[in-house]
Amino acid sequence: MNRRHLGKVVAGAAVAVTAAAALVAVSLPGEASGDAQSPGVEADNSDQARQQPGVVAAAPPEREKGAGRDPLTDGELERARGIALSRGFRTGGEDVRGKPGPQQIATDLAELTPAEVGAADPPRRADVTFYDYKNDAYITKTVDLASGKVERTDTQHGVQPPPTREEVEEAARLLVADPLGDGLRKDYQDATGRTLTGPGQLTVTGFVYRVDAENPGPDRLADCGEHRCVRLFTRVENGPWIDTRQLVVDLSARKVARLG
Repeated sequence: MNRRHLGKVVAGAAVAVTAAAALVAVSLPGEASGDAQSPGVEADNSDQARQQPGVVAAAPPEREKGAGRDPLTDGELERARGIALSRGFRTGGEDVRGKPGPQQIATDLAELTPAEVGAADPPRRADVTFYDYKNDAYITKTVDLASGKVERTDTQHGVQPPPTREEVEEAARLLVADPLGDGLRKDYQDATGRTLTGPGQLTVTGFVYRVDAENPGPDRLADCGEHRCVRLFTRVENGPWIDTRQLVVDLSARKVARLG
């Protein structure tokens, strides 16, 4: 009765995700096909009259290259990343796990210049963004997909985009292994009867945490904003939520701290 875990299980909480689905008409065989007829309508038992299962046409193959303002194709995404990751850039930074090479954040179709807007065949460029954990830098490389060249590089500090799935998983891994994750581990044990050993046993969402004039925080988290810091919302896979909102993972320093 008196024991209280840091990661208190939030009973009864669940997140429902609703997705739109395409409806396909399928007739059922035999009696299950709805042979009962409407009043005043004569039954027709011929094969031609029976409703046939719907057929979903396969999606057309994706083109290697897009045109105009089409979204980037898979081939263009891969090409943009390859152009952006020059040898020096690839070996000079570090990703979220401390391995050589910056952490890729996103690849998006680049904006057109005012002179290019309305052109019949505007150039295809991509903005490839990275976070370099070695220098705590947010880097954007704009590449020309036709020429295969990097047109410009923009480096900023103190800019924190939403974390990627890889960064959220690494933050969860650090939390599970940290002494401050003891409450999370105990609550997981209570909820499942199993030992929590890694992020793969959890459903995790992460949000950037930063300290600034509008969001003052404890001194131990004063670097968050310059450092890449993440708060996690965790739940047992297909189970209850576990409250870890008072914990912040500093991915740059690879440490965990408590808010309150």
